[in-house]
Amino acid sequence: MELLTIGAFARAARLSPKALRLYDELGLLRPAEVDPATGYRRYAPGQLEQARLVLWLRRLGMPLARIRLLLGLEPARAAEEVARYWESVRAETEARRELAALLVDHLSGKDTTMTDTPTGALRIRYAARTDTGLVRERNDDAAYAGAGLVAVADGMGPQGGGGLASAAAIEALKELELPAGELLNVLEDAVARIDGRVGAASGLPDTGTTLTAMLWSDAQLALVHIGDSRAYLLRGGELFLITHDHTLVQSMVDDGRLTLAEAASHPQRTLLVRALTGSGDNRPDVSLHTARPGDRYLLCSDGLSRCVSDDALHTALSTIAAPEQAVQQLIALANRAGGPDNIACAIADVTADAAA
Repeated sequence: MELLTIGAFARAARLSPKALRLYDELGLLRPAEVDPATGYRRYAPGQLEQARLVLWLRRLGMPLARIRLLLGLEPARAAEEVARYWESVRAETEARRELAALLVDHLSGKDTTMTDTPTGALRIRYAARTDTGLVRERNDDAAYAGAGLVAVADGMGPQGGGGLASAAAIEALKELELPAGELLNVLEDAVARIDGRVGAASGLPDTGTTLTAMLWSDAQLALVHIGDSRAYLLRGGELFLITHDHTLVQSMVDDGRLTLAEAASHPQRTLLVRALTGSGDNRPDVSLHTARPGDRYLLCSDGLSRCVSDDALHTALSTIAAPEQAVQQLIALANRAGGPDNIACAIADVTADAAA
């Protein structure tokens, strides 16, 4: 079998030699032969199909670490993984489209009131709890659920400063008023104030908090997120993670330097690259979403998401109807897994029933 030089293979696969060298380093596409003296790579013609698949997946925007996992799957499972990835892209794109439309209307002087949504005025049923877990002596997590706000925060810092920080972040959101059509303006005001509240809450160095929160106005909700607490959406029987962890290992996964499996056991997996610390340097991500009847949202700290698998989360969220009972079950699952951290958990169910 005649092997192709890296240049010839790159031209045939429509990839650059630089990309091929990166894919070799990451284990995505190993060359068929490497010259032991020069290190020069050669590829088999039969590897072109895999190279083109990598190219197509990159054109979809799929991270390299996720591609590496996909390449190890059977074709049917790989197809399911592509479908799941694309659904998450579509959901994120839809949220960005809605935000762009509101901004266009706002900047062009049009009415941006959001009361006349296709789904009408929705209601939510909700529950929230925190738990110290089985290892920590102090609970620095905070959680809240109400008609206009659902939020969790995971505080960090000495001498109880983390608990003060997480509580301050949520209290700042609870004080907001949500007049119809003003959700974006209210959020801009909120993110400008929350970090200052966190910094003033404890007055201690090395203190801060994550924050993941949803603010509701009719059928629209705004998601505010910073850190490694998470928001999930259960819709149509599928569970989607709709936030992005602001951690060192997640940035390495995004860059293709770690797989998801490697990230889960990495010694620095809890190291944050963004959080609310009172410094004013970090601002939360803000995105706009349209809720639908039947949606179920889960917000949680990493004391739940790091201990309970996505499959177990999906099962509990899909089978336990009452939000309060679902919250209790999820906390119980985290504690059965050892409860190594504080646990914050909040659930919001979307319903068209005005009596909910």
